[in-house]
Amino acid sequence: MKKLLNTLYVTSEDSYLSLDGENIVVLDKEREIGRLPLHNLEGIVSFGYRGTSPALMGACAERNISLCFVSPSGRFLARVTGRVKGNVVLRDKQYRTCMDEAASLEIAKNCITGKVHNARWVLERAVRDHGMQIDAEKVKRASLFLKDAALRIRTSESKDRLRGYEGEAASVYFGIFDEMILQQKKDFAFSGRNKRPPTDNVNAMLSFVYTLLTNNIAAALETVGLDPYVGVFHTERPGRVSLALDLIEELRPVLADRFVLSMVNKKIVQRGDFLKKENGAVLMKEDARRRFLTEWQNRKKETLTHPYLQEKVEWGMVPYVQAMLLARYLRGDLDAYPPFLWK
Repeated sequence: MKKLLNTLYVTSEDSYLSLDGENIVVLDKEREIGRLPLHNLEGIVSFGYRGTSPALMGACAERNISLCFVSPSGRFLARVTGRVKGNVVLRDKQYRTCMDEAASLEIAKNCITGKVHNARWVLERAVRDHGMQIDAEKVKRASLFLKDAALRIRTSESKDRLRGYEGEAASVYFGIFDEMILQQKKDFAFSGRNKRPPTDNVNAMLSFVYTLLTNNIAAALETVGLDPYVGVFHTERPGRVSLALDLIEELRPVLADRFVLSMVNKKIVQRGDFLKKENGAVLMKEDARRRFLTEWQNRKKETLTHPYLQEKVEWGMVPYVQAMLLARYLRGDLDAYPPFLWK
């Protein structure tokens, strides 16, 4: 279990949540593993399947503490709230902010700044760790371009201009992505990002992990009471989680892209794990997909120090932290939305 800001996250799959007086008690196979006063909390998120006692659910409803249930893989299941809850106020502020061109642009600029910043440091890490195996000068030139692009993004005066800068930065970044593939170069050659459908092994993995991460972020937004379908940068379409697509931008390079590179460079996936269909689409075979998902769950359990909170968190908790920070900004508790800036 981990308390971040005023939200308790119970990440053990076997945990059962119960009430003892004014305290939430976390049990693992009848053994108490944690206890926390309810008055310290504004939200509880459980990643387990064992459930919650009716007494605790009632206490949370009375105290306006949101109680959210998420599957161990990160899929949003349900939220329990009382008769009166501030989510309607928060969502109203979200909708008004998204309709306000200037206000939504400021959030969008922060998200894209995070994306370009993190992409740049993925390249810098590659130069630092594998400078003798890659074309270091080529990668450094791309890194400098991304550094300049981040500055231009901060001064963007419109979303159209922001999309242009973001597109240029993505083109440069993916233009040298192949340099970071250090093993199995022939079987995992990468000449650029393609999708719908992906036509090579690397793009197949990128598309798959982006889908997984988008689902995790959408679940995180649901847990804090935000509408994942109404975004600040991505336009709204039926069935598209636009706000989740906004927040994924800053996490793509550092979490998703680095994960795919590790799968190839550690030879966890190989050429025989992929199938090419008649229309040119490349898909992972079932066994490889299961292996991929296992490794993804393991990666999410690795820890880091969150750059804004300065607290140790698991990678899988980062979307939830960013969703909380966005909600706090919309409520007026923060002066700006702080993107995830990795280094």
